[in-house]
Amino acid sequence: MGWVTDWSAQAACRTTDPDELFVQGAAQNRAKAVCTGCPVRTECLADALDNRVEFGVWGGMTERERRALLRRRPTVTSWRRLLETARVEYERGVGLLPADAEVNDGSALTADDREVYARLLAVG
Repeated sequence: MGWVTDWSAQAACRTTDPDELFVQGAAQNRAKAVCTGCPVRTECLADALDNRVEFGVWGGMTERERRALLRRRPTVTSWRRLLETARVEYERGVGLLPADAEVNDGSALTADDREVYARLLAVG
């Protein structure tokens, strides 16, 4: 699956009351569940990370989880590029893409990058 630039039109939450995505405490788990199986979850998360969105659940992660990730990876200049590269590598690894599929920027992924993407997939 290629990267979807206009991802919000395909988001699983597009018909959800926005107030349900900007919650605290245990209600965040319900909000994160909306992201499960969303076809544009990666794009949503990349957008939130690249734009330093401070509130709400985006791409299956709470603001606290995103802040922790940003602190762990302060040198990432483009989460879109990193997550797109991780997705191509993952899809190639499970046979969804041919072995010679191009990665947009040719970035090599670190073990931490793979862990972030694996966590994203495991949650959703």
